Amino acid sequence: MSYGTTLEVRDGVAYLTLNRPEAGNALDPLVIHEFRDAAESLDERDDVGAVLLSGAGKNFCVGGDLRFMHGAGDDVADAVYGLASTMHAGIEALGELDAPVISVVRGAAAGGGMSMAIAADLVLATESAHFTVAYTAIGFSPDGGSSWTLPRLVGYRRAMELMLLNERLTAARAHELGLVTRVVPDDELDAEGEALARRLAAGPAGAHGAVKRLLLRSSVSAFRDQLMDEAHTIAGMSALPDGREGVLAFLDRRAPHFGEP
Repeated sequence: MSYGTTLEVRDGVAYLTLNRPEAGNALDPLVIHEFRDAAESLDERDDVGAVLLSGAGKNFCVGGDLRFMHGAGDDVADAVYGLASTMHAGIEALGELDAPVISVVRGAAAGGGMSMAIAADLVLATESAHFTVAYTAIGFSPDGGSSWTLPRLVGYRRAMELMLLNERLTAARAHELGLVTRVVPDDELDAEGEALARRLAAGPAGAHGAVKRLLLRSSVSAFRDQLMDEAHTIAGMSALPDGREGVLAFLDRRAPHFGEP
């Protein structure tokens, strides 16, 4: 069976899908390299206003392919480094896009799969989905940016607990902790994710990118620097076509038409 990672762009939405359903979308070199290449290719496009990241089949992603790692034998360190660094390049590429990234999670999101899911800007999960950090359960340390992302989402103390004890989180508990944006019925995930992606894709791409960058920098900026950054950014947005259209639409009491010259 053919597998890997697929990318399709329709109506302003990039559908990025981990496509190895028979193995729970376990991350092996092919899946990871195609994920990175697809993610990096989006920077070159001007027709993508949102990214929908999903896993084919019953699971989002069960994490790294342990059979592949075991098969690497004495070269396992090089093999795992290759997987991690390639995944990181893809995650970083998605983070640098103006387009918001939405992960839609059904079934398991574990290890690298959980790291990838929570790195998105918005996370939708089915009621039956579950999340597990999982790394220390096999004697590993985290990757996929989770040692950075997780404490910023749930706090240092809770992140430490999740990484050391590998508690399996229901979607409801993950939502309560702040890992998930919305929990939806199992049979509504695809429709909900697509509707949200289309809504974002029709919005002001530059402003969305500015929000992502401002929030990212806020964790390392002094308050005074953040205020200055906000002032410069909002001034720049106000002079762009989307900013001008947004103000005019509000004054005209109509819906704005973003993305037009």
